[in-house]
Amino acid sequence: MTTHVTPIITGLAFAEAPRWRADPTAPGGGELWFSDFFTRCVMRIDSEGRAHKVVEVPNQPSGLGWLPDGRLLVVSMLDRKLMRLDATGLAVAADLSGLAAFPCNDMVVDASGRAYIGNFGFDIFVRPVEPRPTVLAMVAPDGKVSVAADDVLFPNGAVITPDGCTMILAETFGRRLTAFDIASDGTLANRRLWADLDNIAPDGICLDAEGAMWVASPRSNEFVRVLQGGRIAQRIASSQQGIACALGGADGCTLFMVSGRVRPHAESLAERTGRIDAVRVDVPAAGPPRCL
Repeated sequence: MTTHVTPIITGLAFAEAPRWRADPTAPGGGELWFSDFFTRCVMRIDSEGRAHKVVEVPNQPSGLGWLPDGRLLVVSMLDRKLMRLDATGLAVAADLSGLAAFPCNDMVVDASGRAYIGNFGFDIFVRPVEPRPTVLAMVAPDGKVSVAADDVLFPNGAVITPDGCTMILAETFGRRLTAFDIASDGTLANRRLWADLDNIAPDGICLDAEGAMWVASPRSNEFVRVLQGGRIAQRIASSQQGIACALGGADGCTLFMVSGRVRPHAESLAERTGRIDAVRVDVPAAGPPRCL
């Protein structure tokens, strides 16, 4: 595998939640979408490498996903809401504040439009850090909010396997990847350890076609390919904290790597260290999840 890294975009405040939006009819096979926390913008990068603002989210965007009809879902962090981008603009799809006392973060959306959303569970900028467990929320297509899983430590990046039957969740402060079975009604069961990551605190993750996970590691400034059980098969070093990653490109073999420095709002806006780079990998992205 080559590790030649190609810069995609630099000068971001704090990028998160990269998503490859496939479109076989578009030049390059699709576009890369992401959130930039502190400029409060959801962005997309076209096949020419040009960045476009999709929508501004006043209370800070994070996780991204799409409904079956193509409408964008975006997590609004500070007011702890799930927003939907309609033709007329942003609308509230669900209010998560009854379950989350601290900012909401990443999200995965299944083939039927159910959104699974994590939250911090505590204030990450208060020292010493005192991690506390929280819940993973589920928002049904009708906007009903429920607890999908409890007692999780900073639920962050998540993926759903192509068969739609399994969710794998990054618990950042648990230093593990946790798997759940997904029932036909979207409820989660049979919680189990997918990988103990030892000293790696996983942030964003993405799944490849061989069932391995690419994991962004802010602690060790790298991106690692993890096999089920926890063996690390590959490492790609980063000059700064690994924040999130996505597989995409026309053939699915481009790993988009989001990096930056975890800083408060004002410092992130002043420093603008956020960036996205790309590297070619041998194994393409896993296919999108199908309905159960």
